[in-house]
Amino acid sequence: MASLLLLRHGQIRANVQGHWHGSTDSPLTRRGRRQAKRTSRFLARTQSIAAIYTSPLERCRNTAAAVGKRLGIHVEVHPELREYCIGEWECLPFDYLREAHDFINVARANLDFAPPAGESLREVSARMVPAIQELHDRHAREADGAKILLVSHGAAMAVALATLLDSDPASWVNYPLANCSLTELVLRPQPYVNFFNHTLHL
Repeated sequence: MASLLLLRHGQIRANVQGHWHGSTDSPLTRRGRRQAKRTSRFLARTQSIAAIYTSPLERCRNTAAAVGKRLGIHVEVHPELREYCIGEWECLPFDYLREAHDFINVARANLDFAPPAGESLREVSARMVPAIQELHDRHAREADGAKILLVSHGAAMAVALATLLDSDPASWVNYPLANCSLTELVLRPQPYVNFFNHTLHL
């Protein structure tokens, strides 16, 4: 049975500025494009990739395209792999979200809390985890050693990992993911990770 490789997108300007970008769309920076190319070369050398799925947001599509082009694999967009949306609070600095709204602590204390026009942690978990499970099961007959590459976002994947590994979306803060980091997730018989936040290829 295939396992999953979770790939966070390459760097965008909001990552450099320390802003929460969420569902806001933007391209990779020059460094982000280099990260995507280095990741594609690493995957071509070291992994057997059977399929590639990506968030619909540009930063993920661009990252996935670099890998798909090198490997000769068609990239399929999956809308449920999009980032944790915080609505009217998007594009604000992390420092401001902490100081003005205590956002992270409030969201962790109440899984149903959502910023204005945004999502709650429970809602992110409720779309990300079934999407991951569905894509895994879609390739259940792949040979052992094959990987299904999912290109998504730091917060959304952290929420999914926290749900799958800890049964607690609130523990998502324990799973920080760097730009273009790789995490191998195995779902059966019980979810676990073979490696987490791997960045040596960069």
